[in-house]
Amino acid sequence: MRERLRRNRFLVVGRAGLDLYADPPGTEIENANGFLAALGGSAANIAVAIAQQGGTSALLSAVSDDAVGRYTTTALANYGVVTTHIKIVGGETRNSLAVVETRVENCQSVIYRNGAADFEVSEADASAVDYSEFAAVIATGTGLAREPSRGATLKALMLARAAGLVTIIDIDYRPYSWASKSEARQVCSQAAELCDIVVGNDDEFAVLSDDGNSLQHAEAMAGRTDRIIVHKMGDKGCITFANGTRIDTPIFRVKALKPTGAGDGFMGGFIAALAAGSTVQDAVRRGAATAAIVVTRVGCAPAMPSAADVHSFMQTHSN
Repeated sequence: MRERLRRNRFLVVGRAGLDLYADPPGTEIENANGFLAALGGSAANIAVAIAQQGGTSALLSAVSDDAVGRYTTTALANYGVVTTHIKIVGGETRNSLAVVETRVENCQSVIYRNGAADFEVSEADASAVDYSEFAAVIATGTGLAREPSRGATLKALMLARAAGLVTIIDIDYRPYSWASKSEARQVCSQAAELCDIVVGNDDEFAVLSDDGNSLQHAEAMAGRTDRIIVHKMGDKGCITFANGTRIDTPIFRVKALKPTGAGDGFMGGFIAALAAGSTVQDAVRRGAATAAIVVTRVGCAPAMPSAADVHSFMQTHSN
């Protein structure tokens, strides 16, 4: 796994969309003077995070055939993300939209996902990728919530495994996207079984578990095969199971502006560190540092730090 990751080229599967942040920072949406536009979407954010830290990332997704879809692909390209695997979809589909606040307490986020364009990526789109180009495929749970992107995500993971790639998933469970929790448990568990690295928080591992015991389920997943399982616990840090060991990693304490984007930043920093040859313990710490930086900045994709930013931060902050 580690040797393959050193190729440092990643295909991320999932959502890219438009975020509108209430301005000025600290303002409630209903009292905003205006809104700051930025690239968003969990998969897009992860792809940007990897690109910002020196990796090559490509996005497998779909965008609407309109100005917002063009904004999304242009923004991705400006961040250095490869966009050749993004399909343009016409008709009534639209890119997802998040209207969000930059504040820590009672942060409101209004999500528009009806007829989302990224749900239209298909198994044929996944099959058209040359997986030999990549070190790994990173899937996000948002793409599993609906067909045809559900089939496309599972297909990409299966083709990646067949080609010898490392397979990675951020469970990224969003209840509003799913018909039921039982459906989410079945589908996300199927995807997780295809993956060498599984990352999720308390709620997400609880969804995978029949009894709701998230930490016990995460540890059991690590025990079945040679894989890395990262169980995130918010301000309590995270617990990683790898190679038969448990690694407890606290957070870096910062003065946060907002809670959003931390998980995507963590994944980007963690994977970038593994690709650079770091130990699992050091990679988790770099992921935590990336997440800490992201919550101190406005936006999600725009908040993703460079490798130099992360290095400097880790020299001056301790967890």
